[in-house]
Amino acid sequence: MSSGRYQALKGMKDIMPPDIHVWQSVERKAREVFSAFGFREIRPPIVEATGVFTRSIGENTDIVEKEMYTFEDKGGRSITLRPEGTAPVVRCYVENHLYNMPPPQKFYYAGPMFRYERPQSGRFRQFYQIGAECFGSPHPAADAEMLSMLRHFLSGVGLPNLKFQVNSIGCENCRPAFKDSLVAFFAEKIDDLCADCRRRYGQNPLRILDCKVEGCREARKGAPRVTDHLCEDCRVHFEHLLLLLEKLGIPHSVNPEMVRGLDYYTRTTFEVTSENLGAQNAVAAGGRYDRLVKEFGGPETPAVGFAIGMERVVELLKAAVQYDLPRPLAFLAMLGKQAGIEGVLIADRVREKGLWVELGDAGSSLKSQMRRADRLNAQYVFIAGDDELRAGSLKWKRLSDSAEGEVAIQGVVDFLQSLS
Repeated sequence: MSSGRYQALKGMKDIMPPDIHVWQSVERKAREVFSAFGFREIRPPIVEATGVFTRSIGENTDIVEKEMYTFEDKGGRSITLRPEGTAPVVRCYVENHLYNMPPPQKFYYAGPMFRYERPQSGRFRQFYQIGAECFGSPHPAADAEMLSMLRHFLSGVGLPNLKFQVNSIGCENCRPAFKDSLVAFFAEKIDDLCADCRRRYGQNPLRILDCKVEGCREARKGAPRVTDHLCEDCRVHFEHLLLLLEKLGIPHSVNPEMVRGLDYYTRTTFEVTSENLGAQNAVAAGGRYDRLVKEFGGPETPAVGFAIGMERVVELLKAAVQYDLPRPLAFLAMLGKQAGIEGVLIADRVREKGLWVELGDAGSSLKSQMRRADRLNAQYVFIAGDDELRAGSLKWKRLSDSAEGEVAIQGVVDFLQSLS
């Protein structure tokens, strides 16, 4: 065994205090808001059969071709660490016959995803998402509900300077004609495209519109717009969505180039971006995927969903919001062996009520214990020594203003409950 120091793998990050408190605050707000919209938590496995992703995301996407962590297990099966959350939720929905329940069925999830790509600001190889999926409603009101829920959540955690961008990429009826128009447009621009987009040209030309390479951005100026090729049903669906967003007061813009990087999307796509991030500025993204449940062997089921990038949300919040970090309600300084025993008993009774109390070291000086209480930013310090035990009461001090007093040992729990 090597005697060298171990380090986290590249692109993998430890999440520790104080940052973890921001993460927990975001997760609490997500559960609160999503529950108000009728979404219930679901927890699919982190590992799935590789086919779950190659079938849903698309074999010619960057995720499948370059980024998935795929292994052969001891049974010779190809398995993959999930690179995104929608496909596992759809697999769960079909496998467990959740489509037999009254629609719409609404679920949310939270947890790690894995993609082998170059780490950069807000992007890691193990990253975390909070996502939501709604099954069973074809109506644009379901799309609007998802965007409204996103708005309530993101404003609820305090994110600033957000932009909502929406688009419609049509359906299987109108998209072929749009693809043909793209093929014709880029036919004379092949040499201006990056290697990936030259490959995409023959496989899925829509994805050229999603490329972030500057040369490809320049080459697609003047490209046909998908919104000009929508069939009547898709056009009506998109116009109704835009009307609902306006009525809901959700500021938004139409971005005809936003096609998203996954093959399963139909009709609505959307992104929420922040001006306070770099080039990778998407905080949340999603869209409609009306064919995916059927492709997994279930009945034809319309669906819409989104995923939120936790690292980017936390990065923005740390810069924009001043968080009050958790701190002990009380620190119990103890002087002497008997006080040490009594202090453990007092602390146990306090903790039983769900209150945070820290114990000092009965073998240390009062001065050193007070220094530790100050470093912990405790709100109150209680002092227990031989004199206090004989008197049956403890001295206390409030560190914010040095106020002092006494409380009977039997009344400590009630006293602290009155402060919390």
